[in-house]
Amino acid sequence: MTPPSSSRPGGAAAPDPSSLAPATPPPAKGLWLEDWLTVAIMALLALITFANVIVRYFTDGSFAWTEEISVFLMILLAMVAGSAAVARDLHIRIEYFADRGNARRRKAFARFGALMVALLFALICVLSIRVVYDDYRFEETSPGIGVPQWWYSVWLPIFSALITLRALGLFARQGKASFEAPADDTGEGTVTTKELA
Repeated sequence: MTPPSSSRPGGAAAPDPSSLAPATPPPAKGLWLEDWLTVAIMALLALITFANVIVRYFTDGSFAWTEEISVFLMILLAMVAGSAAVARDLHIRIEYFADRGNARRRKAFARFGALMVALLFALICVLSIRVVYDDYRFEETSPGIGVPQWWYSVWLPIFSALITLRALGLFARQGKASFEAPADDTGEGTVTTKELA
């Protein structure tokens, strides 16, 4: 049963508040990669932590390598989750600026944000390649278990490049998405369903 629609003087129906939010861009393709990597990393973290707890409970020792591996996996998880959040347009934003103004302005702010994320992670990718090269050239080893440090650092440019591509994809999709006009102070507003070129 549909609830009765509230009417205004003059017979104009009140707009649905949910229809005044900015439209989300079309979904990104291939998000199964980030989703499955997140599941795998979380499972590894849980198994490593559980094994270490069991060993500590039944013996006087612990696995020395667990802390180093766990820290690496948590950093990797943050990068993977960051990529998924960029692709799904779920990163935090200052809503006071992002959700105000007309549809064209809101779209411009959204695209500007995606472009800045792409530029930031492209820069991180380029700079971290030098870090990996230095780790390899100087044969740096990890402080905990003594494996080559580049085994850990090589993932930073890889996932920075992935986030850059996801942000560029979001930028392109936002160009095709429609953004509805917000309500003004009286609660009235027009909903734009047409795509903005």
